Amino acid sequence: MTIADRFDAALAAAAEPHLAGPELLPVRLARACTAVLRVDGAGLSLRDAENRRVPLGAAPDDAAVAERLQFTVGRGPCATAEDTGQPVFAVEEDLHRRWPVFASVLVDATPYRAVVALPLQLGMSGPAAIDLYFRRSQDVLGLDVFEAMAVGELVGSALSDAAVWSTWSAERGPEWMHGPTPQRRLAVWECVAKVAMELEIDPAVALVLLRARAYAEGVTADEVAADLLAGKRAARDLGP
Repeated sequence: MTIADRFDAALAAAAEPHLAGPELLPVRLARACTAVLRVDGAGLSLRDAENRRVPLGAAPDDAAVAERLQFTVGRGPCATAEDTGQPVFAVEEDLHRRWPVFASVLVDATPYRAVVALPLQLGMSGPAAIDLYFRRSQDVLGLDVFEAMAVGELVGSALSDAAVWSTWSAERGPEWMHGPTPQRRLAVWECVAKVAMELEIDPAVALVLLRARAYAEGVTADEVAADLLAGKRAARDLGP
């Protein structure tokens, strides 16, 4: 079977009832990536028209946690792949050397010890990337880079095709931007704007405060934002 055939078969196998619907296509794609590439986790993300990082979907749950941790600390392999448009290969030693804060929280909260981030071409958004996660650093050596890049192209094509063959507005975006994962992150960006307005500060500073509070408490920025939007916290509690 070709790589495309194996990917199509894995994608079909990922179409379980609880993952049905166009909004969950990224999760099914992430599952197909883990099956075809024999990695321990995968996650998809992009930068939207406002250059905001938005995760689309991941599998398994630990991969989703890893993305939220990377967003909380503000740096990591996926962000680097999106910024540079180049693949990033990072075993545990590399993670601790290049992104020590991210490496620390990743090791504490997930079983992953290595990450490979590959840029994606979607055509209708800003930079995008796919993160591949490994429980053991040595397993990175077993990754077929050609196969991984081919799978990345298949993922990009699947998302692009789904957007092309559906009706959506520029404000709303494709249906796969409306699953629970991207909507949770868009709520974070809503919170950033709210904090900036209430504290009369720049949104970039509001994001720094949000991330700092999350890191200090050992939680994710997504969790702090959810509490702020639910009225369980006040913007002034973030503190400069």
